[in-house]
Amino acid sequence: MLVFIIGLRFGAPTSANATIVQHTIQLIPRLPDPTLVPEVLVEENVPVKKGQKLFQFDRRPYEYKLAQTEAQLAAARQNVHALKADVDVDVALQKVAQTLSELTYEQYEKRLYDKLVREDSAAKEDVERWQNRVNVADASHLEAAAELDRAGLNLASQINGVNTTVADDEAQLALARYYLDNTALTAPENGRIVNLQVRPGMVSGIYRIGGIAALIADDDRYLLATYFQESLKYVRVGQKVEVAFDLYPGQIFIGKVDSIWRANGSGQYLPSDEIPKYRPISLDVPQGQYAVKIVLDDPDASKFPIGAQGTAAIYTNGEKGPWAVLRKISIRARSWANWVYPVPF
Repeated sequence: MLVFIIGLRFGAPTSANATIVQHTIQLIPRLPDPTLVPEVLVEENVPVKKGQKLFQFDRRPYEYKLAQTEAQLAAARQNVHALKADVDVDVALQKVAQTLSELTYEQYEKRLYDKLVREDSAAKEDVERWQNRVNVADASHLEAAAELDRAGLNLASQINGVNTTVADDEAQLALARYYLDNTALTAPENGRIVNLQVRPGMVSGIYRIGGIAALIADDDRYLLATYFQESLKYVRVGQKVEVAFDLYPGQIFIGKVDSIWRANGSGQYLPSDEIPKYRPISLDVPQGQYAVKIVLDDPDASKFPIGAQGTAAIYTNGEKGPWAVLRKISIRARSWANWVYPVPF
C-alpha cells in the first residue's frame, strides 16, 4: 500500500479542487456625478462584443458643461489677443502717466503752501489738506504701477508657448469631452453580462466604488487546481493533464500544465506594529497548498463556464508506466461516478 501511495502521489498527482477561472471586469460609470440612466442596451447572460454599447447615461448635463467650457476657452483666447495687442499694457501705461502727473501737481501745490505758511500767508490747515491730496495721489500712482506690472505678467505667463489661462481652459475642455464620451458605457472586450443591477430610470454613480454589472471575459480562461506541496516535486510546465468535470459525467478532457503558482497566503504578513507570534501548527490543520494553472486543449472554451469544478490529474512521466494507468482508471471511475453522485435525494 505504501508503494502505491507514493507512486500515485508523485508519478500522477491528483487534485479534487480544480476550478475554471475567467477574468471578470467590473463595469463602473466613469462620470464625476450621479447620472440618470435612460437606456439599458444589454440583457443579462447574453454574449456581447468588444465596443458594443451597453448603457446610455444622460448626456445633457455634460453637453451643457462642454458648451460652457468652450465659451470660457473662446473668452480666454480673446483676452490673449488683447494682451498680445498690448491693449492692457497701453492702458496701464497711460494710467501710470496720469497718476504721476497728478502726483507731481499735488507735490508742487504742497511745496507752494509750505512756503506760504512760512511767510504767514496761508493757514496750516491748507497745508494738511494738500498733504492728504499728495498721499492719495501717491497711492493711486502705486496702484497704477502695480496694474502695469500685472498686465506685463499676464502677457508673459505661458506654458510651452501657450497662455496659462488658455492652457487651463483647454484642459477643462478635454475633460468635459472625456466625460461626454463616457456617457455611453461600452463592452471592454468580448464576454457576457452577469449581475445586471441597472434599469432605465435609475440614477447611477452615487457610490463611485460600486459597479453596476460584471462582464465575464471570453478569452484567457483556464483551470486552477490546488495540490499538496510535496505532490509538486516532479511537476513541470508542459506535462499532460486529464480533467474530469462534474459538469460532464463520463467525459475526460485533456490539457497541459501552464505554470505553478508557488505562493501561499500563509507566508504573507501584513504591515503592522505587532511582532508575529510563532506557535507550532497543529497536526489537525491541513497544510498549505499551491495552485497549478492548467490550459485545456479543447478549442470550444464555452464548454467550461466560470466556476466549473472537477478533478485534475498530472502525469509527471507521461502516460506510460503503472502509476499513469492506475490514475487513468481512478479518474475515469470518478467521472462515471458523477452520474449518480451526489445523490439528489
